[in-house]
Amino acid sequence: MIVLFRSVRNFFSLVRFSHTVFAMPFALIGFSIAVSDTDSDLSIRMLVLVILCMIFARNAAMGFNRIADKDYDALNPRTRKREIPSGIISARAAAVFVIINAALFIVTTGFINRLTLFLSPVALLVIFGYSLTKRFTSLCHFVLGLGLSLAPIGAYISVTGKFSILPLIYSFIVLTWVSGFDIIYALQDDEFDKSNQLHSLPSATGRKRALTISILVHLITFILVLLAGFYGKSGLFFWLGATLFTLLLVYQH
Repeated sequence: MIVLFRSVRNFFSLVRFSHTVFAMPFALIGFSIAVSDTDSDLSIRMLVLVILCMIFARNAAMGFNRIADKDYDALNPRTRKREIPSGIISARAAAVFVIINAALFIVTTGFINRLTLFLSPVALLVIFGYSLTKRFTSLCHFVLGLGLSLAPIGAYISVTGKFSILPLIYSFIVLTWVSGFDIIYALQDDEFDKSNQLHSLPSATGRKRALTISILVHLITFILVLLAGFYGKSGLFFWLGATLFTLLLVYQH
């Protein structure tokens, strides 16, 4: 039992499972908009399916990322203690973990509706593809943002079976917010990326210009938040949340 617990804990650490709580609101936003738009009763079954889809997709994406980056992680002092380069989890075991979670994601989308099932391979292609983009483009930050931006519109489609403008606006909010943040996060490894022929905006443009780009991207985020508020005819709680969110963006920079 102790060995099993340690093994599960190691895999949770591999994909930083505790960080799922930060990604969860993206899916819940789309879900809540769908319930509100359709005036339908809150379906606990559908809510659980949406949450499971997000967890399985994130586990698969993070696991694949760790496998794809294992050789670079072993060279980077910041990441060499991660589970695969340190030998805590083998690359083969991580691959099995990824396959299981990807399969569970697809199966779970099948319990939602036909459209989500058909779109599930596309979602996997996007979130897996991010892990390879640092090999050939400095715009990799925006591919990460694209992967996470699928959550609001995906949750909306899960409930309604169709597209809509408002959850799409929230998807663009997620895309720009995450992309801008990831540019800042990449500052840690700009020198390592240069020396190992990896691409990122900090390594390509320098730190000062990369931070300027991040500010401009987050300015777009702010504009999109205003657009979402006015388009969705939002009330007091939205604007209070939007104000707090904006202040945190400013503080971050």
